[in-house]
Parts: sequence; C-alpha cells; structure tokens
Amino acid sequence: MMRWSLLVRGVGILLLAIQFVRPERTNPPFDPAAELHASVEVSAPVSALLRTSCYDCHSNETRWPWYAHVAPSSWFVARHVDEGRRHLNFSTWGEYPASKADHKLEEIVEYVENEEMPLTSYLPLHPEAKLSADDRLVIMDWARWVRERMELGDLDEDR
Repeated sequence: MMRWSLLVRGVGILLLAIQFVRPERTNPPFDPAAELHASVEVSAPVSALLRTSCYDCHSNETRWPWYAHVAPSSWFVARHVDEGRRHLNFSTWGEYPASKADHKLEEIVEYVENEEMPLTSYLPLHPEAKLSADDRLVIMDWARWVRERMELGDLDEDR
C-alpha cells in the first residue's frame, strides 16, 4: 500500500513540475491587409466555416482553450498550432506568391474533400468545427472558384 502512495505522490509531483514547462501560445500581430479576406473574395458562409473550422490552427487568431494552458496537453496544442500556421496561415495569405496561394487552394480542396481537415483529434473538444457534406462542398467550390479567377487573372497575381 505504501508503494502505491509513493507512486501517486510521485506522479502528482511530476504533473505539478511539468506545469512550469510552458510552450509559447501567442497570436502574432499581422497586417490586416495581408489577411485572406483582404486578398480574395470570401462570402459570408465561407468565412464563417473557415473561422469556425480552420482559424484556430491556420491563422494568428487562435482561440486558446483552457487545456492549452495545462501540460502536457499545452505542448501538443502549441505544437499543432505552430505546424498548422507554418503549413497554411490565413492571416498572412496576402504575402503568398500567386503560385503558392494556388497550391494552398488546391490543398484546401484536397484535404476538405478527403475529410482530413479539420483533424479528427480536434473535433471531440470542438464539435462545432465538424464540417457537414454541404459545408465541405461550400469550401471546395469557393477554393476552386478562387483558383479559376486567379488563372483568368481576375485577382492580383503580384502578391
């Protein structure tokens, strides 16, 4: 019985100690003129879907939930957001060259169509982010439409 007590105390001390290893959880400042909505036309329905299902990991406007402040989940969340922003950041969309923006739009279609985004690990604590079949179509149609406009030269390609 004494060993279990020591084990529980040890685990408790360890859990307390790791709380002092705090990852950076920031929302870096960004130029609103470089944000997605300033660079391409985004309808209200698409905007709402992107903000609800994508922006926490793919923008500088992350809403940090309570569990992003408790180790070890804070480490996972911070790493996940950093990786998401590196891969695609709607807050810096206007800084992408046209070829990169086109590729990102292509990836949006691919990931949404294959139900790879939002990640299944994100959905249990964020059920509002789950995309229905209709939601996926709205996002995919928008991304294809923007790509077509880019090909036709209807959007500024000197970004």
